[in-house]
Order: sequence, then C-alpha cells, then structure tokens
Amino acid sequence: MVWTVPKHTRSQVNAAGTALISPSPSPDAVRRALGVVNNWRASHSVPLNAIRANLRDHVVAECGDEALIARRLKRLSSIEAKLRRSHHMQLARMQDIGGCRAVLPSIDSVRSVVRRFEKSRTKHELLRRYDYMTQPRASGYRGVHLAYGYQTEFEKNTVYNGMRIEVQLRSRLQHAWATAVETVGTFSGQALKSSEGSEDWLRLFALMGTEFAFQEGLPLVPETPGDRGPLRRELARSIMDLDAVARLEAYGRALKVLEGNVRNGRAAYFHIYLERSDENSASVRWNEYSENEREEAIHAYEEVESAIRHFPGGETVLVQVSSIDALQRAYPNYFADTSVFVAALRQATG
Repeated sequence: MVWTVPKHTRSQVNAAGTALISPSPSPDAVRRALGVVNNWRASHSVPLNAIRANLRDHVVAECGDEALIARRLKRLSSIEAKLRRSHHMQLARMQDIGGCRAVLPSIDSVRSVVRRFEKSRTKHELLRRYDYMTQPRASGYRGVHLAYGYQTEFEKNTVYNGMRIEVQLRSRLQHAWATAVETVGTFSGQALKSSEGSEDWLRLFALMGTEFAFQEGLPLVPETPGDRGPLRRELARSIMDLDAVARLEAYGRALKVLEGNVRNGRAAYFHIYLERSDENSASVRWNEYSENEREEAIHAYEEVESAIRHFPGGETVLVQVSSIDALQRAYPNYFADTSVFVAALRQATG
C-alpha cells in the first residue's frame, strides 16, 4: 500500500496556510496553497494510523468493546477557521490535523485510559495535555486532549517524525453534549462549536455543561449557577425560550438519510457529505472505501471539499470507523441524532 509523503518543507506549509486565509488571494495562489495543504494533511495518515493503534490497545485493555474509536483528518474549513481565530498559529504546528477520538463509558474509564497512555513506553512524544474535564471551557465543553508528536526509528517512516496528532477522550455524556452543539451549529449555520453565534444557545449549552458536571461529579462550568435549584430554573427558561426540545427533534426529522455504497462489512473509510438547504431541510450521503482504497477516498474527499468551499450549507468529512453503525455513533451530528441530549434536557426540567 502506498502512503502519501510530505512534499514540502514546513516553511512552505506555513506559507500555504497564510495564503489560504489571505483577504484577497488570486485563484492561482489559492490553487497552489490547496495543493500544499492537502498534501500536508494527507501525509498525516501514517502518524494517525500508528497513534490510533496505540489508542485502541489502551481502550480495549480498559473497556473491552464498550468504547467507540474513530479517527479523521481535519476538514479544510476547520483548518481555515482555526488559522483565522489564532493569528499566531502556524499550520505546520497545528496539533489536530490528524485526530483520534474515543468515547468511553464513564469518567473513570477516561481517566484510566489517560493514565495508560501517559505510562506507556511509546516512542511518540507527549507534547501537551489539555484536561477540560477538571478545567471545563466556558462553553461547557469537556474531555481530555493529548497532543502527540509522531516518532519512529523505522527508516521508511522517519519522514513523518514530528507530525502532530491529537487524541480526544470523552465520556458518553460529554459526547452527547458535543454532538448537540455541532448539530445546532450545522442546522443554524452558526459556529457554536467555536463559541460564536446565538448567545441564547451558547448559554443553554453552558448550563447543560454544568448539569452534566453535577451528574459526573466534576467541577462546574464557570459563570453558571453553583446550586442545582437555580441551575434547573434557568435551564427551564432557556429551553422554553428557544423551544429547544422541539427544534432538536425537528432537526432529526428534517434530515433525509440517503443510502451510500455498501461493502458488506469490508469498509474502512467513510466519506460523508451533508447538505443543508435551510434550517428545516438537510440530507446526508456517504461513500464507503476499503483499506486498499484509502488514497482514492482521500482524493474524492479533497475534490468535494474544494467544490463546496464557497457554498454555505455543505459539509464533508472523511473518517475511519469499522461500520456504518459505528459511524453514526461516532459522528451522530451528521445524522442529527441528539436523542441522548434531548432526554437529558427533559430529565433536567421534568
């Protein structure tokens, strides 16, 4: 199997990132920048594959088959948005071009897998640890992120040394929260995931972050009620003002799932394309690729991603999971599945 190798220096990668977000780039400059960025991103497949294998070993040892594991290359739109938000960010140092995610049964299992990772004898360098479980973001987001620098002595792969991969670990409740944020952001056309957009929705998610913190025994989200009585009263008002339950359920009904190619369990990569016509209408389709078709999958992903760059309402992602069922559980926001979050809303105000 042939793997993509980096063709450009890190200085050239950084320059391409700068060109990508230039206020008025020429078409030729954009085309050249996209070529560099896409090669740099695709080159992360080898480090991502290696670190995902380590993650799977630790997760299986701790949880058996109870956890869900997925990996993905960062979307071009997300790369651009991050470069715009972080003015000093250099593309070659962006830590989550390649990312692995594990959704674990509980807080204890998240902590245990983190300990296993940090005590392991892996050659990969742990660059930074972000503990958003004990220090939640003001948005309410929780999880643990481990940023690794890929390292190998295998001569064929030393060209990838230093490439950065991010491991995300979440509990099921934390995953339900993040799913709801992304779903509302997708259907409303707002960057809620980046704490941009409707202040009312952002407040609701901060409040639910604290509600989940009470359930999981974690520190509360800053600037939210520290007592459950006032918290639930404010939650009830927020849910009513937004008509949140009805709207989240409507998103699920609005989504028309279109059948993709079926490989009878032989798929390794899933290329998803979601198109939102308006807040009341969306469709999602996917194509499946076998392990041997990885380069074909990446090429198809890049073509669609390039085509939708300037058209609002379209989203695409390429992920590796074991099945359609695992895909829907790992990325429920693409299928508008907020059932866990809606049930939590009802319970918190029932």
